[in-house]
Amino acid sequence: VNMASRKRPSDAVPTSSDGFSTPKKTALAVRRQDFPQWGEEETCQYLRKEGFGEWQEAFREREIDGARLRSLRDADLEQMGIRCPDERLRLLRSLRKLWQISAEPCKVFNDPIHGHIELHPLLIKIIDTPQFQRLRNIKQLGGTYFVFPGASHNRFEHSIGVCHLAGQLVRSLEERQPDLRISPRDILCVQIAGLCHDLGHGPFSHMFDRMFIPKARPGRAWQHEHASLAMFDHLVQANGLEQVMEQHGLELPEDLDFIKEQIAGPLNNGASHHGQWPYKGRSPGQSFLYEIVANKKNGIDVDKWDYFSRDCYHLGIQNIFDHKRFLKFARVCDVNGEKYICTRDKEVGNLYDMFHMRNCLHRRAYQHPVGNIIETMITEAFLKADKHIQIKGSGGKTCSLSTAIDDMEAYTKLTDQVFERILHSSASELAEARQILHNVVCRRLYKYLGQTQP
Repeated sequence: VNMASRKRPSDAVPTSSDGFSTPKKTALAVRRQDFPQWGEEETCQYLRKEGFGEWQEAFREREIDGARLRSLRDADLEQMGIRCPDERLRLLRSLRKLWQISAEPCKVFNDPIHGHIELHPLLIKIIDTPQFQRLRNIKQLGGTYFVFPGASHNRFEHSIGVCHLAGQLVRSLEERQPDLRISPRDILCVQIAGLCHDLGHGPFSHMFDRMFIPKARPGRAWQHEHASLAMFDHLVQANGLEQVMEQHGLELPEDLDFIKEQIAGPLNNGASHHGQWPYKGRSPGQSFLYEIVANKKNGIDVDKWDYFSRDCYHLGIQNIFDHKRFLKFARVCDVNGEKYICTRDKEVGNLYDMFHMRNCLHRRAYQHPVGNIIETMITEAFLKADKHIQIKGSGGKTCSLSTAIDDMEAYTKLTDQVFERILHSSASELAEARQILHNVVCRRLYKYLGQTQP
């Protein structure tokens, strides 16, 4: 027997013979941007959603599908029995918005890690805001850049990468397991969560929330995930995106809760302590959706997949974990009444590689002794400059470095650029902080003598 001829190609999709069952597709998704392909039922569903349900029988009698919607005029609606001019005008305006959405193009990004990434128009609307563009000026690895010259990448590109991978994983599940009834709305919400999960990072990323804030505000229990939720709310409100989200099929506030829960976990922590389902955005039957962007159960999520690949690329370290293989074998399974994203038992070695890769990156880069010393010096400089840096926030009030986390308008203006602002200042009150940063630039670093445990 020629065994080579029986071997499945490496890029083949696992079938039911691999131990996974793929039922026939039964769910029909209605996407607004695909309205020219709608049938009569999808058109009636749209009318009900927009508050025109009373006219759906008239549309059905005339066999009006998505393709005929664009040709409807005021006279046509009047002939269908819609006598009220205001009602016809309201319906025509709704249809006009539908045409605008369908005409909005996706945008393609050329990413050094994932190649060409195509993103939904709503994701582009979020990217093109000051709150998201701010991430261009926050380095992914903080002070590690002073040790590894290539580590100049930022939270902006990482967030786009996570958004892309989140879409890949949720779509692969939807294609292989249609019985999960993953809707286009679910996919879009998961991608938005991936895109916005790091909105709350401060200058030099984890240095800000793990070193600076605990010392500047010792009584404040704060993490960058909390700021991500506040910044996401600020982004949506400041740019008027609620209506845009609804036009693209999202249901508010339910989907906003779902997006935020994916980033930081349950918004109502009390429910989980009483054995209740702690999430508001999705039901227990869709619990697996919470494991894609930030997996609180086992840590296997697309956030890690992107930063492993991206950090290794820029650090010059070989990445031994293959997330593409995980995508091939991922399935949702029912375990003790709960749905989890699982993989084949033979893939355990690949998962061990993932956690080994994480350990390797911490050892060789994230916890590099010189990098730690530099971030300690930058933290000390920021503490000395804290009260002397004034950032304009909402209502005309001013915030310091440490209080900007309470005002998202001020926090939007706080990036890595505060380093240069202090370094090139001439104010006498910033002299000590300026000298410390000058020492960092001139490589006059603190010396490591030893450490002790309290």
